[in-house]
Amino acid sequence: MSDDSSWGVTYASGPLLLGVRHHGPGSARAVRAALEASRPGVVLIEGPPEADALIPLAADPDMRPPVALLAHAVDEPGRSAFWPLAEFSPEWVALRWALERGVPARFIDLPATHTLAWDAEAEAPSAADPEAEPGPAHELRVDPLAVLAETAGYDDPERWWEDVVEHRGTGERDPLAPFAALEEAMTALRERYGVGGRPRDLVREAHMRLQLRAARKESGDAVAVVCGAWHVPALREKAAVTADRALLKGLPRIKADLTWVPWTHRRLARSSGYGAGIDSPGWYGHLFRARDRPVERWLTKVAGLLREEDRVVSSAHVIEAVRLAETLAAMRGRPLPGLSETTDAVRAVMCDGSDVPLALVQDRLVVGDVLGEVPEAAPAVPLQRDMAREQRRLRLRPEALERELELDLRKETDTGRSRLLHRLRLLGVGWGEPAESRGSTGTFRETWRLRWEPELSVRVAEAGVWGTTVLGAATARAEADAAGAGALAEVTALAEHCLLAGLPDALPVVMRVLADRAALDTDVGHLAQALPALVRSLRYGDVRGTDTGALAGVAAGLAERVFVGLPAACAALDADAAEEMRGHVGAVHGAVGLLAETLTGTRGAEQGAAARDAGQADLRGRWRSVLRTLALRDTVPGVVRGRAVRLLLDDGELGPEEAARLMGLVLSPGTPPADAAAWIEGFVGGGGGMLLVHDERLLGLVDTWLTGVPAEAFTDVLPLLRRTFSAYEPGVRRTLGELVRRGPGGATGPAGPAAGLPGFAAEPDAERADAVLPVLRLLLGPAAETGRQATGQQATGRHAAGQRAADREPADDNSLAEVGT
Repeated sequence: MSDDSSWGVTYASGPLLLGVRHHGPGSARAVRAALEASRPGVVLIEGPPEADALIPLAADPDMRPPVALLAHAVDEPGRSAFWPLAEFSPEWVALRWALERGVPARFIDLPATHTLAWDAEAEAPSAADPEAEPGPAHELRVDPLAVLAETAGYDDPERWWEDVVEHRGTGERDPLAPFAALEEAMTALRERYGVGGRPRDLVREAHMRLQLRAARKESGDAVAVVCGAWHVPALREKAAVTADRALLKGLPRIKADLTWVPWTHRRLARSSGYGAGIDSPGWYGHLFRARDRPVERWLTKVAGLLREEDRVVSSAHVIEAVRLAETLAAMRGRPLPGLSETTDAVRAVMCDGSDVPLALVQDRLVVGDVLGEVPEAAPAVPLQRDMAREQRRLRLRPEALERELELDLRKETDTGRSRLLHRLRLLGVGWGEPAESRGSTGTFRETWRLRWEPELSVRVAEAGVWGTTVLGAATARAEADAAGAGALAEVTALAEHCLLAGLPDALPVVMRVLADRAALDTDVGHLAQALPALVRSLRYGDVRGTDTGALAGVAAGLAERVFVGLPAACAALDADAAEEMRGHVGAVHGAVGLLAETLTGTRGAEQGAAARDAGQADLRGRWRSVLRTLALRDTVPGVVRGRAVRLLLDDGELGPEEAARLMGLVLSPGTPPADAAAWIEGFVGGGGGMLLVHDERLLGLVDTWLTGVPAEAFTDVLPLLRRTFSAYEPGVRRTLGELVRRGPGGATGPAGPAAGLPGFAAEPDAERADAVLPVLRLLLGPAAETGRQATGQQATGRHAAGQRAADREPADDNSLAEVGT
């Protein structure tokens, strides 16, 4: 080793203590400059010592920050802590510098084995933040940057840090000058505030001092320490070895494993996390990468994003925004424009004063969706490795940016993706959430909303207790959940999950539990709640190739028990129980229709079409008998009776005249207004608005009843009616208002007052239909004329109407072709 003076920096005052701000690009650049100038023989970094063996992986070409060191308890993976590092983190820069030059690097913070075992009720570290500690209520934590910013006359610590560090360079003449100034400030703060509400820091700093002493024995004073600036005064302090060891004596321990995991800029921006969160990781990453003209480069990047979103942003906008940002910085007394100045300039120049496009800039650039990567050589639990293999096989890459994934389950790859996502959800790894499909409601399509969060690595480690593969772990978890389920509906939902996830070994176990629970459960509400999920599961046999024969038998038996017990279960219910039962009746109605088709479909090959139709009619017929019983029984709450009548009417089992008669009976003066309002809510609630629009007799009955409600009872029924009618679409409410205003109750036929309302005549209005034909011809071109003539040969009346429109609107076919093109 050469003489210290040849390095440009001497170690006369002891080891080189580089106090930094975690995730600070200015600190990162200063650390690199200081290390280049001092060329230490060993680099010590704030972090868990157990991760020393993982340091060489930082040089792997497949390692791309942001990443994090994950420590978790071996016996309790949910107990974990993270140490995230971005490309602009001083600790990451120090690691890379040491690896590039072959200099030993070590972590010197308190071991994770103590951090994870710390008592959860007394200064316990957060699962996501090894530095977090609640402490006694009267000990408020001191924010060093906030105190220094306030002392300097700043109201924003971030703005103060930008002005004094980010915009001041790295100290070209003296690379250690920034660290000396920061150490002096932190020494004054420690003298004033002590540990600043962080009693755990005394223990951590004692361990750091012991590690520093050991390093100095090996390399002398040619040691560089990269740690939080808050700790520098404590490391400079002369403390006895016995005193430091006494602080570490008796600390709780727990067996821990460590590895590298991907991290995200969005996770860095949260307030929790190692070294606290930062508001603008994307901006800080830009400052670290931009060697010159950072403002111009940033605003060019913003312009590119806005152009991608189809906003008109030119080079002139960029030039004007740069000028405005520089002017704002000069007016505010800042050395260079910071994030606040560039944001104000973007809002004024590129966003026309609107915060809507500015929110996009904040989300995509200021924060960002960067997701780091770790090499395959990084330690991982077997389940993690199997999941990674499945992701590569299915070409399903984790991404930090939320995206939608459309799956066609008729394709083998998409079926595999669906099963993987369902298995992970069953294990508690919420990488994807099912979403409503836009293109189709068939069972062969699925839509997922995917987004990878760093915490999911912890969930995978937790799920590792169930098995070493995703399939095996999901199977074991499903079997355990079935045995511990507390309600019948939980077991039926679990059976559905098993089918979706493709768990053939778990399904028999779940079905045995389901059959046992269904046989013992006498609560009709539980049975009605369980039936829909069970019947939905039957649909997946055709698409996913799963045998659902056992499910069909259980579902049929469950339906029979619901048929028998439902009328008695609907008697003497209060308002809340009646509303819940109304939902059960509607759900069972849909389930019975699907179950009838499924059961008869599976028996079709053996019994023939006649037997199929008979079986389907038998199941539906028994259910309709139950609905008739509910509709006519006075002891059943009005909301349930109204729903039963509506379902019978929709199925065509009840004629409009009979429905109007039943409504008239309910709305007669002898029925209490609250009961009548509940019946109306059950009858027209949940999409019943169009029924009233197209059947003026029913609307007239409701209108007549409502106008006759006594004033003293009107306030009681008003909340029920508002809840019912407020669920309608605005267009439906508007049409109902027009019908009521024109007197629909007095209409007796086509000649009634409502007959003149456009769109509601007894016969189609040919003149109104003809009016759209010229527009269609302009849109469709000559093909429309050919199609119209062909259609006219099949339907003479429509051909005549189209011909009348053509006579009134003569046009040149060539000009129509040009417009169509």
